[in-house]
Amino acid sequence: MSPRAWSRSVSGQVFALQAVIVLLLVTSAVVALVLQARHDSTLNARERSLAAAEAFAHAPGTAAALQSPNPTAELQPRAEAARRASGVDFVAVLGTDGVRFTDPRPELIGARASGDIARAAAGQSFTEIFRGRPSHAVRAVVPVRDTGGQVVGLVSTGIEIQNVGEVVEDQLPLVLGAGAVALLLGTGGAALVSRRLRRQTRGLGPVELSRMNEHHEAVLHAVREGVLIIGADHRLLLANDEARRLLDLPPDAEQQPVGGLGLPPRISALLASGRIATDELHLAGDRLLAVNVRPTQQYRGQSTGTVATLRDSTELAALSGRSEVARSRLRLLYDAGVRIGTTLDVVRTAEELSEVAVPRFADFVTVELLDPVLRGEEPSGVYTEMRRTALSGVRPDPPLQPVGDLIRFVVPSTPMAAALDSGRAVLEPDLTIAQAWREQDPEGAAQTLEYGIHSLISVPLQARGVVLGMANLWRADTPDPFVEDDLSFAEELAARAAVSIDNARRFTREHAMAVTLQRSLLPRVLPEQNAVEVAYRYLPAEAGVGGDWFDVIPLPGARVALVVGDVVGHGLHAAATMGRLRTAVHNFSTLDLPPEELLGHLDELVGRIDMDQAEARNGAGITGATCLYAIYDPASGRCAVARAGHPGPAVVHPDGRVEFPEVPAGLPLGLGGMPYESRELQLAESSRLVLFTDGLLEDRDRDLGGGLELLRQTLARPGRSPEQTCTDVLGALLSPAPSDDIALLVAGTRLLAPDQVAEWEVRADPAEVSRVRNAASAQLGAWGLAEVTFTAELILSELITNAIRYGGEPIRVRLLKDRVLTCEIADSSSTAPHLRYAATTDEGGRGLFLVAQLAERWGTRYTGRGKVIWAELPLTGGAPGAVGALLMPGLEDLEDLAW
Repeated sequence: MSPRAWSRSVSGQVFALQAVIVLLLVTSAVVALVLQARHDSTLNARERSLAAAEAFAHAPGTAAALQSPNPTAELQPRAEAARRASGVDFVAVLGTDGVRFTDPRPELIGARASGDIARAAAGQSFTEIFRGRPSHAVRAVVPVRDTGGQVVGLVSTGIEIQNVGEVVEDQLPLVLGAGAVALLLGTGGAALVSRRLRRQTRGLGPVELSRMNEHHEAVLHAVREGVLIIGADHRLLLANDEARRLLDLPPDAEQQPVGGLGLPPRISALLASGRIATDELHLAGDRLLAVNVRPTQQYRGQSTGTVATLRDSTELAALSGRSEVARSRLRLLYDAGVRIGTTLDVVRTAEELSEVAVPRFADFVTVELLDPVLRGEEPSGVYTEMRRTALSGVRPDPPLQPVGDLIRFVVPSTPMAAALDSGRAVLEPDLTIAQAWREQDPEGAAQTLEYGIHSLISVPLQARGVVLGMANLWRADTPDPFVEDDLSFAEELAARAAVSIDNARRFTREHAMAVTLQRSLLPRVLPEQNAVEVAYRYLPAEAGVGGDWFDVIPLPGARVALVVGDVVGHGLHAAATMGRLRTAVHNFSTLDLPPEELLGHLDELVGRIDMDQAEARNGAGITGATCLYAIYDPASGRCAVARAGHPGPAVVHPDGRVEFPEVPAGLPLGLGGMPYESRELQLAESSRLVLFTDGLLEDRDRDLGGGLELLRQTLARPGRSPEQTCTDVLGALLSPAPSDDIALLVAGTRLLAPDQVAEWEVRADPAEVSRVRNAASAQLGAWGLAEVTFTAELILSELITNAIRYGGEPIRVRLLKDRVLTCEIADSSSTAPHLRYAATTDEGGRGLFLVAQLAERWGTRYTGRGKVIWAELPLTGGAPGAVGALLMPGLEDLEDLAW
């Protein structure tokens, strides 16, 4: 290309413009740098001058030298040394009147300094650009103060203007060189841009490019097909007029992402995907468009985007519309299957039916159910009365009977009654001419029509051929009435909902039965005892009752057993199994077994139950059961604890310290094969023993460790009653919808007072019987139990005599005064007596029979070192009359009756 042609082209004109702009920018930058360098040099000179002046003015001895008889002699050498050290051009010491005491030029000493130094004499330091004699300079003047703060002189330092300018001149070659380099680089860049532009514009000038653009616009906007050009970043680069009309694009659509143009989702997804499409049909508003998509030609191996053409095919809209309606109906049925029946609650299921149909099918939906269905009972054959259970709509406060009202269908020809009679959906397209519907409630019908409701479909809710209720679908804001094609869809929707409602009804019935069974199996009132102060909580899971249980069982010797257990699962089976295990624990506790032995017996029982149920149910037995059993003795404060697969207890000490003692973790009940172990805890009075099931700790959003830590924090507050402790624990750990049962038992420990216990050591000598009997009689008199003294002496005589004859040493006798009087005789023998009828020829065997007759309860408890035979007496009342008469011969003679 010739130089003249190049200068007339777009690339040549752009190069010239860029060269001028670069020259102006570089020149401006050089001038700015020079000015900045001068400003920086001046600012540096000010700072150096001020620093040197302040340093000399505040130097030790400066103020004293100014007040000496000959300031010049003392200060002139020091001033010159300071000037050379600081690099300034002069350091002059002045009097407050401006007379020089020192100066680099000796001829100026004694002369008055020029310029305004009144500010410094007044005590203010300052810097200035001084112009005058002896030279122009950047000067700083600082006052010198004595120890009393009085200004006694001035120090003036500075750098001459000529020296400041020399610094800038030294930097000028560097600045000019940098400017030249920048000019060369800018010019070279402009040349590269011009070269690239010349290659892309083919060397055309502005006129040729303008004419080419006119031709492009004329062709692009004249065609009757929409054209879209989309970049590789999915932004709209170009849209012709037809494309804007067909897609209703906003004026500023270009350069926006395709996804943000408000296009129909399917068209937007197609354009953003960049995939090749040929005559794909897409609905855009009321138009049916045939869309073609092709990638644009690649540039240097990279895709530059896509081009799409759109052709209006509205003549196919009717067919597409029907297919879209069918697709929307299928989608609605799918949503109904997902959203209806998410809970096993009858009312909530009816509400879900009303919510899913609004507003995609109806503007208002009401659901009525039979009262037996709401209660979980089998529906009756009479369905002229139903309870309104759900109401949903697009507007609030419709003139329809509210939820909870009893709906009666007294006019047989109404759409509701006709639907119930036929078992099929009934259509009333125009309610204004529905005479039977208006006759049932003229006033309500008038309000409904005035509100705008104009069309109705009534459809029965049937499952297994039984009517559960009905649904009424109303249209108000939708101008189109229901048509015959809508009936089959309404019946399908109602059928799906009816199955879910029937499932919820069955669950409600089973849940009610399980709740009733469980309430009958759990303790309603805890027994009276003085060993612990007990509070408890039981909460069933959201999905229904389960197999958690707790118990408090009084034991002989003022002791008490605390039990917490858990049967895995929910429903009737879990509740029934829980009742069997609770009864078994009660039965085993009467044997007064240690915790580990009781759990062993319970494990064997569960194993047998599991085998029986597995055979009856083809292998489906108990899926799991756990238990924690603790025995607390208020006489010693000791608590023996054993557990079978259950969480261990928490101990809250009186000072608020919380401990989770390590109790050996046995296998869950029913697995068998391994013995259980117990641990003995020593509990102080007013401690809290907290037993719980795992439902308290574990939750959907919390694991076992997190639950234990939260429980620890909640329990670590001393001074609370067990009842308040239960309330606080549930308030902190209970989730809004617990997924498992929760059983919580809090026991506040008590100790028997020392004066409530009496003990004696007994030697293996029959003479000891009288001694212990007399000591016990005295103790009973001290306790105010004279009424039971005779009976207690008789029982003690029999039991001590038996221990001396058949037991082994050591022998101990203990009396406990609590709610009852407990007599305990302990020896080292493991042989237990048995109650029997003695024959007339037997020499013994009648003593135990008499003990059983005189005591309220008696029994044997085995220990690690032998056994304890105990008997309980009421705190009031003596021996029964008949037995009393029998025993008249005397207590000493009765010793021969021992077994």
